[in-house]
Amino acid sequence: MRKDTIVIREIESEDDSKIAKAIRSVLIEMGVPKVGTAYEDLALDCMTETYNKPNKVYFVVAKGNLILGGAGVSPLDNYEGNVCELQKMYFMPEARGKGLGSKMMAKCLEFAKQVGFEQCYLETLPYMEDARKLYRKVGFRGLENPMGNTGHYSCTEWMLKDL
Repeated sequence: MRKDTIVIREIESEDDSKIAKAIRSVLIEMGVPKVGTAYEDLALDCMTETYNKPNKVYFVVAKGNLILGGAGVSPLDNYEGNVCELQKMYFMPEARGKGLGSKMMAKCLEFAKQVGFEQCYLETLPYMEDARKLYRKVGFRGLENPMGNTGHYSCTEWMLKDL
């Protein structure tokens, strides 16, 4: 593999600080509130440990030693039912517009299907229009109310997809 090749792979422990920095950087760039969003999630600083559990996975977008983004799947918190949540899908500017969002989405949804989830839920913000376009393109539909209780009360757009 060439050093400048961009790959999507499962997170490794040496990626933890890099993905935390990347996610927080994107959230600041987008003007996302620091409270009630992924910005304040304790999991950001220990992603490998957080996602190294049954029915959970986190993938990173890597270019050599650089981590340019990522996304994960986890059972939906505080919800009774066979529903997962697409979590922490963020990309640095240099990773955008290259089709990586679609590839990442396919990888995450395939994992969700393989482990037996029936639906995938996500939360986002109204001004993240590019992300919402991608979500709609792959079959997510808008919801009137949130599902479960993720603690992300500043996210006011909720979407769901049947798997």
